[in-house]
Amino acid sequence: MRRNLLFAAGLGLAISLVLGLLADARAVAASLAAFDASVLPLVIGLTALNYALRWAKWHGYLHQLAMAKGITILDSILIFAGGMIMAVTPAKVGEVLKSALLKRLNGTAVSASAPIVVAERVTDGIAMLLLMSVGLTLYEPARPAFIALVLLTIIGLVLIQWRRAVAWGLARLAALPVAQRSATRLAAAYDSTRALLGWRALFGATIVSVVSWFGECLAFAFVLVGLGVPLDARLVIVATFVFAASTLFGLVSFLPGGLGVSEASSAGLLVLLVPLAGGPAAAATIIIRFATLWFGVALGALALLWFRRRHGAHADEHA
Repeated sequence: MRRNLLFAAGLGLAISLVLGLLADARAVAASLAAFDASVLPLVIGLTALNYALRWAKWHGYLHQLAMAKGITILDSILIFAGGMIMAVTPAKVGEVLKSALLKRLNGTAVSASAPIVVAERVTDGIAMLLLMSVGLTLYEPARPAFIALVLLTIIGLVLIQWRRAVAWGLARLAALPVAQRSATRLAAAYDSTRALLGWRALFGATIVSVVSWFGECLAFAFVLVGLGVPLDARLVIVATFVFAASTLFGLVSFLPGGLGVSEASSAGLLVLLVPLAGGPAAAATIIIRFATLWFGVALGALALLWFRRRHGAHADEHA
C-alpha cells in the first residue's frame, strides 16, 4: 500500500508539474499566488459535506445488508474514511479495503460486503452523469461519450437485475471443479449487489450521491471565484459540467485516481468554456485536485492510522 501511494503521489506531483509547464509555469505560479485563500474554508467545507453524505450512504448499505453488527458509528466512519486512501487506485477499486477492515471487526466475508463498494461506484457514476447532463449544451463534442456511458450503465443495471441469466452463468461456473469455490463467493457477491442496486434502493442512493457530489462541483466553482471569475449561475453550471465530466473521464480511463486524464480534461474544458487562459485553468485544476482527491487521501491515511491504533496493529492485515 505504501509503495502504491508513494507512486500515485509522485505521479500526481509530476502531472501537476507537467500541467504547469504546458500552460506556462510562470502564469500558473502567478495564478496560484493571486488565489484568494479566503474561499478555501468554503471549498474544504463543501468537500467535507460530500464525504459526510457518502459516509451516510455507506452506513445505510451496511444496515441494508445486516452487516453493521458490532460496528459503532466511529468505527463506521473510520472504515469509510480509511477506504479513501485507496482513491488513487484504478476506478477506486482499492476501496474494497473497507471490506477487509469490516471483516476485521465483525467477520463479514469480503465477498459479501465488497458489493457495497460496487454500489457506491455505480450510484456515484450515475450521479456524475446527471450532473454532467446539466451542462451538455455547453460542449457538444461531449455528447457521444455521455450517451455511451448512459447506455453502458443501463445495460449493466439490467443485467444485474436479470437473476435467471446470472444464475445460469454461476451454475455453469460452479460445474467447473477449479471454479467451484469462486462460484460460491460470486453468488454471495451477486446477492448483495442485486439487493443494493434494486430500483428503489438505487433511486434513493443516487439522490444522496447527486447532492454529495454537487457539493464538490460547488467547491470547484468557488475555486474559480478565488481566481477572480465572477460568481453567477452560468459559472456554477460550467463548474458542475467540467468537474463531473473530468471525473467521469478519469474514472473510465482506469488510471490510478484518473491521474492525468482528469487534470487534462478539466484544464482544457475550463479554457474552452469559462473561458480562462491556460495558466489560471491549470491553477484551478491543481487546487481542486488537492482540495478533493489529495485531501481525501490524507484523511484516509489519518483514519487508517486511528483505526489501527483503536483495533490493533494488524487491523489492515487482510488488505
